[in-house]
Amino acid sequence: MSRILLSSVAAVAMLASGHGAVAQTEIQWWHAMGGNLGDAVNALADQFNKSQTEYKVAPVYKGSYTETLTAAIAAFRAKQAPHIVQVFEVGTANMMAAKGAVYPVYQVMADAKEPFDPKAFIGPVYGYYSTTDGKLLSMPFNSSTPVFYWNKEMFSKAGLDPNTPPKTWNEVGDAAAKIVASGGKCGFTPQWQTWTMIENYGAWHNLPYATKANGFGGTDIELKFNDEPRVKFIQMLADWGKDKRFVYGGREGKSTALVTGGECAMHIASSGSASAIEAALGKDKVGIAMMPYSPEVKAEPQNSIIGGATLWVLQGRPAAEYKGVAKFLTFLSSPEVQAQWHQKTGYVPITLAAAKLTEDAGFYKNNPGRDIAVKELTLHEPTENSKGLRIGNFVQIRDVVDEELENVWSGKKDAKTALDEAVKRGNELLRKFEAANK
Repeated sequence: MSRILLSSVAAVAMLASGHGAVAQTEIQWWHAMGGNLGDAVNALADQFNKSQTEYKVAPVYKGSYTETLTAAIAAFRAKQAPHIVQVFEVGTANMMAAKGAVYPVYQVMADAKEPFDPKAFIGPVYGYYSTTDGKLLSMPFNSSTPVFYWNKEMFSKAGLDPNTPPKTWNEVGDAAAKIVASGGKCGFTPQWQTWTMIENYGAWHNLPYATKANGFGGTDIELKFNDEPRVKFIQMLADWGKDKRFVYGGREGKSTALVTGGECAMHIASSGSASAIEAALGKDKVGIAMMPYSPEVKAEPQNSIIGGATLWVLQGRPAAEYKGVAKFLTFLSSPEVQAQWHQKTGYVPITLAAAKLTEDAGFYKNNPGRDIAVKELTLHEPTENSKGLRIGNFVQIRDVVDEELENVWSGKKDAKTALDEAVKRGNELLRKFEAANK
């Protein structure tokens, strides 16, 4: 009997000292990263979980960005929301309008008394997800911007210099013609066409997407992307489509398969696609450069705008659990973790310290082009046209733009008719958002 009592006392002591099966506080993290990126997300959570014993982050893949956002909204309404949800940048205005659902990151950190320095973040990344007075609403995580990729082997086969990418869109067209003539199935294809060919083309050339500083100045805005430069640009791509200089590979990231499969020689895509493209083709066979520009529109590029996603904290959980959320956000934004994430994926290092750590380690020297994304974002001081887009019902507006661009690629409409219709339909969606958020 005494032995049993002693064993029981020992077991209780173990539990009390934290060496037994003490229940950890679980932090639910819903995300939209599949494949290799999903593995990287799981590795981050595992790394955090092993760094302490009080909290356990449980990452859950919920499908595409749109599916993840939809699932989180439904869960919040059912009072079963996760602590953290990953939302792509086009959902920012809608999340800001979700009164009572969002627990702003600056407030989370302050309430948890977790050290937090806004000045540690790269300016364009921090600014996009902050209020007008500089308070961070969501935690930057997988921030990206479009960069230009090219297949060096296909360039060599076409008689092009494999180490010299085109700098202007006319040069892209000339290179594409030579690639197709040499047997290539496709000269150029873009990823996320609304983001790269409409939104970032505008920022890169200092053209407005919408009035009131692209939506940063309020919800009573009008879309402006049916301007002459973009009409000419989209029509030019459609003309290239007649001889395979341009090939449309589908919405979102579907076109990347044409590149990794060796069909397309040139690609504008997220900087976060770098690891996947290099893994498929071989690091030495892929070049990464700044996006081409149209010198007749602007003598030199302005700056690119942010993409990717951030982590939003949702209300509705016990207050004590948010201390774990704050600690996890501190972990994710630490220089070492951000440098690791940036180097592994190609996403932008969200802090200045992470970028410096990466450069000091010789990563950029050994991986040419991986610093391009930061250079594009910080090329010049952002203007009202190039600091980003804060548009209500943006997910639906992108769907509209996708539909109208597809009408151009299929020959059903010319560029002007399609972009005019996209603006008209987009403005109707903006009026609905404005009415619902007065």
